[in-house]
Amino acid sequence: MEVLYVMWLRQIKKYWRSRARMIGSLGQPLLFLIAFGFGFGSIYQKAEGGNFIQFLAPGIIAMSILFTAMFTGIELIWDRQFGFLKETLVAPVSRPLIMLGRTLGGATVSVFQGVVVLLVSLLVGFKIGNPALLPLALLFMFLIALLFTAFGTAIASRMDDMQAFPLVMNFIIMPIFFFSGALFPLEGLSGPIEVITNFNPLSYGVDGLRGALGGVYHFGLFADLAVLVLTTTFLFAAGSYLFSKIEI
Repeated sequence: MEVLYVMWLRQIKKYWRSRARMIGSLGQPLLFLIAFGFGFGSIYQKAEGGNFIQFLAPGIIAMSILFTAMFTGIELIWDRQFGFLKETLVAPVSRPLIMLGRTLGGATVSVFQGVVVLLVSLLVGFKIGNPALLPLALLFMFLIALLFTAFGTAIASRMDDMQAFPLVMNFIIMPIFFFSGALFPLEGLSGPIEVITNFNPLSYGVDGLRGALGGVYHFGLFADLAVLVLTTTFLFAAGSYLFSKIEI
């Protein structure tokens, strides 16, 4: 358990020490929130969709968590190149436990990032439907963070090129984000797009956040929770296996 705590704490400290990373990681969510929220707000209202900020903000919160969580995997490549990973793996501790510590640390950082974006959303006009459901929203944020931190670590476990990692991540992240319903409603989609969004785990995270913060669900609360829990469990198991196969 000590190693679990150490790995978790190390991820937190690395985030807090990088002020540029903290500020820079807010740039894209703020751009999407302001540009799309106010740029397409009038069009959304004319289509009788209501306040677009209310619809958009949960998706942007999920986006900030997604990007932060996935890119924690690059730290694994960094640790491998500079020898810290070797020192960790030779310790008499199971590798799945090390993987769990890294995942929890990355997920904690990602949730914090999501909370910051939520606070900014409140400043630009977003309103929480039922404040009593904030713990449920935090649960969805944590599940999204766990899922994609484990996913990013699993991919990083099979890579050793730090420069290639961001390119691969963008190739994976952008379709996950754009086909999650973060920017558009999931009702009335064409066949192929509907199939893609239904198989996208982030769709259920966005829907759960939107329901917890605004009271409107597409898939339903239990479906959202079930898909996120099952997918997170699978990806953590896969990530632990790939992490255990790292050669030092």
